[in-house]
Amino acid sequence: MTGPTPYLLLPGTAHAALTFYQGVFGGEITIATYAQAGRDDGPRDAVAHGTLTGPVELFAADAAPGEEPMNIRGAMFALLGTADAGTLEAWFSALAEGGRVVDPLQARPWGDHDGQVADRFGVTWLIGYAG
Repeated sequence: MTGPTPYLLLPGTAHAALTFYQGVFGGEITIATYAQAGRDDGPRDAVAHGTLTGPVELFAADAAPGEEPMNIRGAMFALLGTADAGTLEAWFSALAEGGRVVDPLQARPWGDHDGQVADRFGVTWLIGYAG
């Protein structure tokens, strides 16, 4: 691992989120349920720990009763220049499905392209590329 990896603590939607992100970014997901992890502090089929590995990596889990699910404010995940322009544009469009475009992916006065999108799980992404 070369840097921070996002870990999303979700309100019972971790499996859906990991599946969605796999559809957007590709890669492989691995999921361990509460039952598989030997946990009895939540539903047996809830996600205790899930991973997406591939071009974009992240972790996700379902919050246990009494745990606060994520509430990301004032932060975004940046995917600037992490793939070719066509791939980044496709990721932007896919993340926007069921979410909302905060700032369209577009050419900027300085010559680069970028935009922001909040996906259906409440995560905001900054996506862009040079030239």
